[in-house]
Amino acid sequence: MLAKELISDVIPALKTSDTGVKALYWMDIFRISHLPIVNNTEFLGLISDTDIYDMNSPDEAIGNHSLSLFSPYIQEEQHVYEAIELISKLKLSVVPVLDINKNYVGMITAQRLMQFMGDLFAVKNPGGIIVLEINANDYSLTQIAQIVESNDAKILSMYIISPPDTTKMDLTLKINRIDLTHIIQTFVRFDYTVKAQFMEDDDMDSLYSNRYEQFMLYLNI
Repeated sequence: MLAKELISDVIPALKTSDTGVKALYWMDIFRISHLPIVNNTEFLGLISDTDIYDMNSPDEAIGNHSLSLFSPYIQEEQHVYEAIELISKLKLSVVPVLDINKNYVGMITAQRLMQFMGDLFAVKNPGGIIVLEINANDYSLTQIAQIVESNDAKILSMYIISPPDTTKMDLTLKINRIDLTHIIQTFVRFDYTVKAQFMEDDDMDSLYSNRYEQFMLYLNI
């Protein structure tokens, strides 16, 4: 998916004529802590709520203040993963999106990216989860898929976390079955290490929360 497909059509950008008070009001309404400043289509930078709190006169126009704005952005044709990386690395609540000519076209919120990741990991689809610990050299998606499908099941989503300083990786599989007993037995028969299994909704909610935090931490390494 491209960045332009996740652009918010609700949250407005600031102009230099807008006040800090107005910016804080919008941040509160949309539950974000950053907003882009744009004149016509020129992206001037990103302002945070902390920048505004540091102003001597937040009721004056933003353009009247000497601000050291930083200008992170992605282009509309870049993959959404790059927006996730930027948000994680810089701890942003929004990412400005520019076109190929550096004209501002909109912004992507961290909340929208989390919704996208939820869809990506098939969070709403019923099923169970298996976490395999695999040596990087032994990884074979073909064999893993064959094991799952030989038990009349399908992989809904999967992702890998590779901790630093190790040759092992954790492969998390979301499968369209709650009862994973036979699938797990088959993995064990093929000498796979089943690190964890989740068949109850409460356990799966906990896993998703934990794995999301690990994923974001991994992007920040």
